[in-house]
Amino acid sequence: GVSSRYFQPLAAELAHHGAVYLVDLPGYGAAPSPRRDVPIDGHAGVLASLLRRAGLEHAVLIGHSWGSQVVARLAEQHPATASRIVLMAPTIEPERRSLGRAAFSLLRDGFREPPVVWGIAITDYLMRCGVPYLLRQTPHMLQDALEARVGRLSAPVLVITGDRDPIASASWGRELAGRAPDGRFREVRGPHVIMHTDPVMVARHITGWLTGDEPDAGGAR
Repeated sequence: GVSSRYFQPLAAELAHHGAVYLVDLPGYGAAPSPRRDVPIDGHAGVLASLLRRAGLEHAVLIGHSWGSQVVARLAEQHPATASRIVLMAPTIEPERRSLGRAAFSLLRDGFREPPVVWGIAITDYLMRCGVPYLLRQTPHMLQDALEARVGRLSAPVLVITGDRDPIASASWGRELAGRAPDGRFREVRGPHVIMHTDPVMVARHITGWLTGDEPDAGGAR
């Protein structure tokens, strides 16, 4: 339900190392309404088209939460688009794949997030995405088995979770990294929206993983 505004603190850090593109998926943020429900395949197809039109090949794809499911689907269906994949706080753990459990986890996380994240979430959920579209999108998230897809990815995968995240736990992150043919796991401080609560360390882990000069290899697979 939220937009690329979530990524701005992390994008500012990563922009010191290369070009960064922030993308709103169809129906989210500043993107126009598609006037229909869009499955994960549809979102991945839009991203693939955007990358082609921008002339971007072998990009580093970074997804957060539901966005992790989208970039994983993109990398699976269009492997030439991704050189590496970063899954931040990826949704959703198998035991939480029901509307009630997912909503409860989201509510718990809300009490751990800073006020600025609350402000972004409320305006994006209610005014930009809208509750009806969000409710139509939720089953796609709940029915997607990311753990099965990550094992089919040819690109290296980095999974990052927050140490206080009630939605995507460290054990879940380690499991996903372990299922990837070439996977690594890192943990940073914070709840679910780690690119807002610890953007500096998230960026250091991403850039260090890309260059082989990581700040701390603790928590690696």
